[in-house]
Amino acid sequence: MIEETRFYDPNEQVSDEKEFSLRPKVLDDFIGQDNLRRNLSVFIKAAKHRNESLEHVLFYGPPGLGKTSLANIIANEMDGHIKITSGPAIERPGDLAAILTNLKQGDILFIDEIHRLNRSVEEVLYPAMEDFELDIVIGKGPAARSIRLNLESFTLVGATTRAGALSAPLRDRFGIIEKFEFYDATELSKIVSRSAHLLGTSICKESATLIAQASRGTPRIANRILKRVRDWSQVYASGDITKDNVTASLDALGIDAMGIDQNDRRYLETIIHKFSGGPVGVDTLAASMSEESETLEDVIEPYLLQKGFLDRTAKGRMATPLGYEYMGVQVAQPNQRALF
Repeated sequence: MIEETRFYDPNEQVSDEKEFSLRPKVLDDFIGQDNLRRNLSVFIKAAKHRNESLEHVLFYGPPGLGKTSLANIIANEMDGHIKITSGPAIERPGDLAAILTNLKQGDILFIDEIHRLNRSVEEVLYPAMEDFELDIVIGKGPAARSIRLNLESFTLVGATTRAGALSAPLRDRFGIIEKFEFYDATELSKIVSRSAHLLGTSICKESATLIAQASRGTPRIANRILKRVRDWSQVYASGDITKDNVTASLDALGIDAMGIDQNDRRYLETIIHKFSGGPVGVDTLAASMSEESETLEDVIEPYLLQKGFLDRTAKGRMATPLGYEYMGVQVAQPNQRALF
């Protein structure tokens, strides 16, 4: 089975906590997402010029691309403090009320996975976002009464991996909505070189490129690989990260130059060999691999779709000709089983 803390899981893990030190602190140090960064720079400068809080911001896109880092950068650029929480952590309206009443003028409230907020909590958030006012109910039954508290002007930064799961009323209250895209190898190579410098490790340009190419377009994964390659280099070499050290490290981790690991290959092998290339339902695939269907959908499939190795159709999952080619199998003809 795939471990919950899978190496290539782009979601943040306990082992990534030290990665916070690698996060850029200002917008000029943030690498990639050029259009988003350029737009955000304009919005921040305009808000500071008017001496106002930045409008509420919604970031959406796959995990590990820098949404949390950019929220911290916004706080630094706006000279405000940041309060970080997540949608599942705010269980009751009272929890959100306690957070909002403690915010000061110009502070940033960052809510990760904001699409997982309870509906009752959302209702409290609406007037807070629009009018900086908080409606709370005191007491119960006939003696209950509603009071309205004024809040300091703040900026809500929401992050989500599933923008479509946000309710329309909540989504429409964000003045700035930006999408994060996967990074190209050039951008990731710069991120790897910067991270290696911060970690006090020497790395050549060629080595940084190899790590970047195996990182699935995701900075979090790139930093994770860099740390493992650093470990390998310190144990088996002089400590400097060379091309040979990167290649040996990736081989030991079961990762090829394209970023495909053994679990991805097992997934493709199951579709091609057991189900003749598909179509096959994800639940059937999950049962065949002894995995949860959510694990396949959220961890394995996104990158295979990005590389063009997999198709999601109305009838189920299908291996594409590129997927067959990668696995070294002749493409199955219509109404025929794959040739092996």
